[in-house]
Amino acid sequence: MKINGNAIKPGNIIEHQGRLWRAVKTQHTQPGKGGAYLQVELKDIRDGTKLNERFRSSETVERVRLDEHPYQFLFSSGDEYTFMDQNTFEQITLNGDLIGDPAVFLQEGMVVTLESYEGSPISVELPETVTMTIVEADAVVKGQTASSSYKPAKLENGVRVMVPPHIESGTRIVVNTADNTYVERAKD
Repeated sequence: MKINGNAIKPGNIIEHQGRLWRAVKTQHTQPGKGGAYLQVELKDIRDGTKLNERFRSSETVERVRLDEHPYQFLFSSGDEYTFMDQNTFEQITLNGDLIGDPAVFLQEGMVVTLESYEGSPISVELPETVTMTIVEADAVVKGQTASSSYKPAKLENGVRVMVPPHIESGTRIVVNTADNTYVERAKD
């Protein structure tokens, strides 16, 4: 589907220079001289390279729609991750590069969204948050104020996060999978 160059929004997938790109950031710019344009930061879907591009409203770009299907994570072996289609029960094994850093949060039985283009898998989207258990937390230093100070803690998958002082080892917390940040204490 063709769209105007100034209609690109973050998250859109476009075809540009023969490759597929995801718009990461967009900014409308109105210079003193000349016409307005949209400054777009693009990230290549396949290899992760970045590109900054300017699109004028007179230009058109091809917007690509990805097929999204729910898949259940089964297991990992080395850098290979195996998922099962929720509808057909067909299994697919993907390389860890396709998932990226959030792969550390994959848990057995977790349902993810697999995005594909023309039958070829492009990316795996994890749920926004996951519940994990703290296995190691630093002791609270007396005199720290609870409002502004966070302390380092280690999750069951080895990832380090900053948590409020009242969180102790053995506590289950909710973590944001996009940036590895503490959200809240899990409601058990």
